[in-house]
Amino acid sequence: MKRYSLAAATFAAGFIAAQGALAATQTSSLDVNASVTSVCAINSTTALAFGEVGLTGATPGQGTVAVTCTQGGLYTVGLDNGVNAVGAQRAIASGTNKLNYNLYSDAELTTAWTGTGAGLVSGTGNAQEQDLTVYGNIPTGQTLISGNGTPYTDVVQVTVTY
Repeated sequence: MKRYSLAAATFAAGFIAAQGALAATQTSSLDVNASVTSVCAINSTTALAFGEVGLTGATPGQGTVAVTCTQGGLYTVGLDNGVNAVGAQRAIASGTNKLNYNLYSDAELTTAWTGTGAGLVSGTGNAQEQDLTVYGNIPTGQTLISGNGTPYTDVVQVTVTY
């Protein structure tokens, strides 16, 4: 039994010595890289509801567009003229009856929100949802025709460019 244990011990010692002889090392480097491009998403929109249109005075309303963009990414948001527009004039419709309305990016109703140029709303992403308020107004001086139970509606396309 001693001979077998002595042979095993001799083999193990030789194996360990051989491993030590194979213990040379060499190093190199591995380059690691990534790129982060701007990405934006329109998370949701909240309907702009004018409610009951008044006989006198303008009728205001507001909705929201929720956008999330990459931290530091520049973006613009545009609103088209809607499906009932006559030229550049937005309109809500009930059947063939129409009421003109306008959309703005400020509560004072001084900056029209459009789909091009100076009418775009610009921002910088912060990697969190940003709620952009859309202010609307139905101007006075229009002939009001009852929708007879059918609401006046329109659909405006929202576009985020980044």
